[in-house]
Amino acid sequence: MEYEIRPWGEFWVLEDAPTHKVKRISVNPGGILSLQYHHKRSEVWTIISGVGTVTLNDEIRDYGAGETVHIAQGVHHRIANKNKKPVIFIEVQYGSYFGEDDIVRVQDKYNRA
Repeated sequence: MEYEIRPWGEFWVLEDAPTHKVKRISVNPGGILSLQYHHKRSEVWTIISGVGTVTLNDEIRDYGAGETVHIAQGVHHRIANKNKKPVIFIEVQYGSYFGEDDIVRVQDKYNRA
């Protein structure tokens, strides 16, 4: 199982298939993913625990356990954890390509390109 540590937390790849990719993502308290979009995939996030503050283009909303976020290809998105416990969610990617190089960062707290 692929595992990566990022400045905002960590993720595990649970499944990587030609038609989809599934990740378990944990965002540390105070962590925030880059504002990003993708050319070749869409995503569905299901919050497992904690509360994540999700940005979808110009809309910002809190999502809690059991709620899902549908992110269409090309939509600017990110999740932030403004709480004291980790936010854990499952990300299902679907489309034509699932490589990390399909992340287009618009804004990044950690100064990544």
